[in-house]
Amino acid sequence: MEEKKFDVNSLIGFVLIGGILVWMLYMNKPSEEEIQAEKAKTEAAAEKAASEKASKQDLPLTEATEDYAATNAQDSLAIEKLKNKLGSFAYSGTLPSASGATTTIENDVLSLTVSNKGGYISEAKLKQHTTYDSLPVYLIKDGNASLNLQFSSENRLLNTKDLYFEPSLSGNVLTMRLKTAADSYLEYRYALKEGDYMLDFSVTSKGLDGVLDTSQPMYLDWKLKGYRHAKSISYENRYTRLTYEYDDGDHSKLSPTGEDDELEKDVTWMNFRQHFFSSMLLTDTPFKEVALTSIDLVEDEEIDTVFTKQYGAKMLLEPKAGALSYNMNMYYGPTDYKLFKEYDRNLDEAMPLGWGIFGMLNKYLIIPLFGFLSGFLPAGIAIIALTVLIKLMLSPVQYKQYVSQAKMKVLKPEIDAIREKYGENKMKIQQETMKLQNAAGASPLKGCLPALLQIPVFYALFTFFPTAFDLRQKSFLWADDLSSYDTIAELPFHIPFYGDHVSLFPILASIAIFVYMMMTTGQSMQAQQQPGMPNMKFLMYLSPLFMLVFFNNYASGLSLYYFVSNLITIGIMLVIKNFIIDEDKIHAKIQVKKKQPKKQNRFQKKMAEMMEQAEQQKNAGKKR
Repeated sequence: MEEKKFDVNSLIGFVLIGGILVWMLYMNKPSEEEIQAEKAKTEAAAEKAASEKASKQDLPLTEATEDYAATNAQDSLAIEKLKNKLGSFAYSGTLPSASGATTTIENDVLSLTVSNKGGYISEAKLKQHTTYDSLPVYLIKDGNASLNLQFSSENRLLNTKDLYFEPSLSGNVLTMRLKTAADSYLEYRYALKEGDYMLDFSVTSKGLDGVLDTSQPMYLDWKLKGYRHAKSISYENRYTRLTYEYDDGDHSKLSPTGEDDELEKDVTWMNFRQHFFSSMLLTDTPFKEVALTSIDLVEDEEIDTVFTKQYGAKMLLEPKAGALSYNMNMYYGPTDYKLFKEYDRNLDEAMPLGWGIFGMLNKYLIIPLFGFLSGFLPAGIAIIALTVLIKLMLSPVQYKQYVSQAKMKVLKPEIDAIREKYGENKMKIQQETMKLQNAAGASPLKGCLPALLQIPVFYALFTFFPTAFDLRQKSFLWADDLSSYDTIAELPFHIPFYGDHVSLFPILASIAIFVYMMMTTGQSMQAQQQPGMPNMKFLMYLSPLFMLVFFNNYASGLSLYYFVSNLITIGIMLVIKNFIIDEDKIHAKIQVKKKQPKKQNRFQKKMAEMMEQAEQQKNAGKKR
């Protein structure tokens, strides 16, 4: 029998294997982060189970947690930690649902859904409006908005968006309370009236003197990402903007593009405008300080997008006598001038109607006139009728403009003679031409002045059509929506500045503008090709091209206006030229005027003196 000997190699092998196993166990030991994550997971599971039980059995949340702890003793420590995390809030009151249940209040125009968790509006639906693709218009949906009250309590910073409120509904008045006791709570109150897009909203507290830490700032943080509702992303985003009002009645706005933020004081309302729809917050007590933010979310207009802008307003709240008391309003509805005026709170300033005289023309002339016409006419016909009335009002101005142009045409032979006489002496040509025009009572400026008088109306209408809610989804001829572009052809590619479609109304407007420019600048080029005058031929081609390219994505109602306006202008000019103005009579009057002594005004005298001095200096230089 062979004697067994001690095998040193085997011992060494076992030691090595044991060492490897110990090393592997050490390396696979869970890290501190993993241990904490597992604890958090356990706590979350405990909170969810307790909330679900409270929801199903309609139990106070304290009873639900105790019942859960009794049947799941191993998780009782996690539940205790969860209670301590939120302190007094949400665990002393009875909550019919702590699992994110919602309550809805609605009228015939607006439906609002309020979440128990956070107590804020989680869905806002406009019942009588649809998007460009026939879907319901939601201003708030699927977490695109939040309203969070941030405050300090028991040495902790809390956010109401993480806490559960107890709802109480009476008719269309919804009270959301975050309780610490039966008579101690933080309250949101929503009251919606029939047929109204504006609702009453208040933030108050009661019996929280020892709970709310009023030595620390309290903020109401409102955020919203604006949904896209229109066919043209670029056009809608251009008129999507954050506007606000100060306590003294002044108004301001953030940049429509890029990222912008401002810290403002004494703000009374703010509007998260989404072109034709608005989400507004108004307060009876001005916010002492508000941090406003606006971020443009449209990075590429060629790609479909869900959101246009991301807005934010963080408002400083000031408790009085240890309690909160803010009476406010919320508005979720159309960006409609008529609706805004009914509230008598300067909300029309939230609309881009133009500043100064342009805004006044819109408010006191164009909007009332169009509102009257659209009350009994289809939208497209109302635009044509509006155009006719405006052109008739401006026809005396246009008549003076054309008479001035006719005078310049009559003087053309004499102006040509002056040019031939003085050759290359441009200064003398200009001086003699001015003398002739002054003696005849004709001047290029007299033709320009009537045109300048039409600019305020032109610009006012340019700002009116993009904001005219009455045009939204109104059709005319081949245009499905006069507030958006019309389409006669889809392009398989995207052209910069032009788009991926062809609109007919801008083409027609461009042709009409070109014909008008041919009639006016063509005559002007014959009559007044003087040194220093702008290249009229260049302008003749630039204006129609500008209309053709840049208006391809604009509201078809605006292009329709320009098309009809220029057609009417062409007609008026033909009537004036062929039936009203007699160039022979104008020539005879000019000859009579030339013989009469003409008194120069100060400006004319000054100009003549300056030109004479320049001529003398030029001649003196030549002699040297």
